[in-house]
Amino acid sequence: MIVGMNATLKMLSATLAIAFVSLPAWADGITTPQDGVAGSPPPPVSVVPAPRTEQWAVAREAELLRRARESGPHDVVFVGDSITQAWEGPGAGTWKARIAPLNALNLGNSGDRTEHVLWRLQEAPLTRLNAKHVVLLIGTNNLGHGTSDAVETLAGVTTVAETLAKQCPGATIHILEIFPRGERINPMRGDICQINQALRAMVAKEEAAAGKAGRPARFTIQPLGDSFMRPDGTISKTMMPDFLHLTPDAYEMWADAIVPVVK
Repeated sequence: MIVGMNATLKMLSATLAIAFVSLPAWADGITTPQDGVAGSPPPPVSVVPAPRTEQWAVAREAELLRRARESGPHDVVFVGDSITQAWEGPGAGTWKARIAPLNALNLGNSGDRTEHVLWRLQEAPLTRLNAKHVVLLIGTNNLGHGTSDAVETLAGVTTVAETLAKQCPGATIHILEIFPRGERINPMRGDICQINQALRAMVAKEEAAAGKAGRPARFTIQPLGDSFMRPDGTISKTMMPDFLHLTPDAYEMWADAIVPVVK
């Protein structure tokens, strides 16, 4: 009996060893697809650069590539999805009055997920813009479209932030926590909260390392989304008419939060 038990334990140990060796590369820190180990599971789609394919989004994508390749230096660059693009819609008045004077550039595309931003950064790196501040809001579409779970979305957001920091070494990357969505508390809000908690931890670790090294921190975190909720957890249409995108008043609140830190 003891001999049989010892044999079983040896087999179990071997199985566990194989399991640990087989963990995907992206599970131990954030890596690019090229960093994967041969024979390991592929990285999540959230970190694999991919172009937009929807006809309505391709033209905007091309315009953003043009802006990144041809624009002169900009002190402030906004990167994100439709919520960022809509600085040219509901947020246009606030942009003109408060953001444009900061020498800002909008690089937001409706429907973008983290993998789409990574593709744009691959095709048109932002280094030449010589930005001092990059404002990043991305990730909600990874969850909303069901292409990534919370862990994969976090990996995507973190990879985008790291890529921006490498391309814009003289800039501070201001990561906005993913905004809450849905009129009332719902399961996706839980995923968003967990992602935001992890982003706060990442930024805290970076700030501690920067302080120890005597250098400026590469990242900051902006918890603006909390301001859009009522105390009971609901969201008003005065902030988000569809409980996802922002009203002009909400863009004013965004400006209130970001302008003082990028001036």
